[in-house]
Amino acid sequence: MPIASDPIDINFSPDGLVAAPLADPSRKLRLLLVDDEPRLLSSLCELLRERDYQLVTATCGAEAVEQLSSLQFDLVLLDLRLPDFGGHEVMDFMRLQGINTNIIVLSGETGIDAAIGALKRGAYDYLRKPYGRDELLKTVDNALKQRVLELENRRIAWQLECSEKLYRYLVDSSPDIIYTLNQEGRFSFVNDRAHQLLGFSREELIGKHYSTVVHDDDLERAYYVFNERRVGERASRNVELRLKSLNNDGAERTFDNTLMTLSFNSMGMYATDTVRKTEFYGTYGVARDITERKRAEELISYQAYHDILTDLPNRILFKDRLGLAMIQSKRNETELAVMFVDLDRFKLVNDTLGHIKGDELLQQVAGRLKESLRRGDTLARLGGDEFTIFLPELQSREDAQVVADKFLECLQQAFYLDGHEVYISASIGIAIYPTDGDSMDDLLRHADIAMYQVKADGKNGYSFYNPKMLDASYQKITLEQSLRRALEQGELEMYYQPQVDVRTGDIVGAEGLMRWNHPERGLLTAGEFLPFAEENGLMIPISDWMLDALCRDLVHWNAVGGEPVRLSLNLSPQYLDRGDFVEKMRAALAQYKISPSQIEVEITENICIRNPQYAIDQLNKLCQLGVSVAIDDFGTGYSSLAYLHRFPIHTIKIDQSFIKEIQRENGHFPVVLAIISIANGLGLNLVAEGVETEVQAHYLEQSGCTTMQGFLYYQPLSRRAFVQLLREKMGTAASAAITVAPAPLPMRA
Repeated sequence: MPIASDPIDINFSPDGLVAAPLADPSRKLRLLLVDDEPRLLSSLCELLRERDYQLVTATCGAEAVEQLSSLQFDLVLLDLRLPDFGGHEVMDFMRLQGINTNIIVLSGETGIDAAIGALKRGAYDYLRKPYGRDELLKTVDNALKQRVLELENRRIAWQLECSEKLYRYLVDSSPDIIYTLNQEGRFSFVNDRAHQLLGFSREELIGKHYSTVVHDDDLERAYYVFNERRVGERASRNVELRLKSLNNDGAERTFDNTLMTLSFNSMGMYATDTVRKTEFYGTYGVARDITERKRAEELISYQAYHDILTDLPNRILFKDRLGLAMIQSKRNETELAVMFVDLDRFKLVNDTLGHIKGDELLQQVAGRLKESLRRGDTLARLGGDEFTIFLPELQSREDAQVVADKFLECLQQAFYLDGHEVYISASIGIAIYPTDGDSMDDLLRHADIAMYQVKADGKNGYSFYNPKMLDASYQKITLEQSLRRALEQGELEMYYQPQVDVRTGDIVGAEGLMRWNHPERGLLTAGEFLPFAEENGLMIPISDWMLDALCRDLVHWNAVGGEPVRLSLNLSPQYLDRGDFVEKMRAALAQYKISPSQIEVEITENICIRNPQYAIDQLNKLCQLGVSVAIDDFGTGYSSLAYLHRFPIHTIKIDQSFIKEIQRENGHFPVVLAIISIANGLGLNLVAEGVETEVQAHYLEQSGCTTMQGFLYYQPLSRRAFVQLLREKMGTAASAAITVAPAPLPMRA
């Protein structure tokens, strides 16, 4: 009769769950036989050995206690009279130690007190000596059978306890709220997750109506969830509700931004009676916290329709609102205005102070523009430094003018970026619905065209769209397309304006100027088409062509004879930014076998602020080739004397805007004098541009500038005309040679 040992060994996991009992049902039953008479003890062993029990003997109380302390027994046969202490004391020891084993007392005592004492201490039975063989065996069998029943009951109870603990653990450890409601919609069960998420304890919710925790605005939808009677696929699934929560002190949170959003799945619960009749007795449901997911979805949705940097509506939301406003305007037969705003000089700030400060500037601009709007107007950022606005329900065009004036006025005040005081302006184009277009695309396009017209007129202003602007825009597009073909069809040509030493009249150099022989518009100057080339990525191929053309012309002029002439080449900042410019120059000099001293590269001051160290490195490499460097239009740009000292400059060119100010010989023109003084102080060559009158020439010569170029001496000449001029100079000169231009000064560190 194999049974589990007693007591049952239980393992507890770290989570507190009860594990399976540790028992070996295949082992033999173990009996402890205690008697001080060896003959009786031996006969008892012989009698029980036939039943295949594992028998352990003890001849005194001390031995019995020792065996009970070290081994587990299924039954103890105990004599009351022992030489050291009696069987009652052994039974007392077992009770104190919690040793739960059946005991059969075998005693020769005839008094009733001994039997009563044994039974009071929990003895299964009491047999007086001498006992019969069958009586003993039957008593042992009955005691062991009872033992089996007790252990089986304990095993079943243990399994129920484990099942209950496992169920409670799984339910309370669920990441979801699990609940049941009775027929009245009152909570009959909730797991611990409800307390963790909502702050309500189980005791606070049991018996309460579900409306206790549901937000008031969601009560109608909650009715269908918490009163769900359907089961299977028809039951409620993924219904989102907002629930109230409690503070730690129990005060109800009523403000919306602390509400929890949960997704509910629920179904009806039914009981079937003896006549197979089903009866609804409540609702079972699971609710999952999706608050963070909803917040993430809301954030993603918000970011999909707003500019992250400025928190303004983006293009998508702007068009959506504009479409609705246009429908409303059409219904009410009113006008609305669309404005396109582009910041002036923003790129200069961005390149100078960096993109982080540029972003801060955009944020400050957005804040000022928002403050200038009316209620109901929408301001959006399309990207970069471009903003769009629409103004609904215009009373007249003057309403748009008022807003545009406010924009320009608010931007006039200085912006402060990390200690830097920055000033910018804006160019604003305005299109009116429905006069200037009856679709969003037309309105935005026409407002954009009007904005570019403001840019062309000097920036810092606004302009309403005019159909004539569209024709001008088409001309720009046509001009860009034609310029691309001009490179392929050889329509570009280099012209040269001589630079004269007024003391001798000799030509000491010339500035290379690009011209375009347009098949329809005739000869175009560089100012009429190079801005389009810079905007449309054509400066690199055009500059490549210009370098090659200038070197070819130098070869041709050197063949004329006489001393070689130095030519100046205007260098675009875009071209310098390309790391291969120096190598292109090196390759051209080698290909055409031209002396580097015959070429001077002209740069503008703004090159100094785009990437100063990079520009210095590139220009140093040019100087190492032997090419000299000139600063064109000096005094009109950044004019940093620190950069002027660091850059490897050989020549300063005085801009013609300063030359035009010279109207009389006895006047005082401090800017011109300052530039001449700087050049002389730094030991640089000096060239005055745009000299057109004798008064200007005489003032410059008297002030220390002796090399000039301008219409007073020569207009820009074609290659053929310039060669002819050189020949004439050679023919009239006594030496039959052209004066050599001053050699480039040594490059300074």
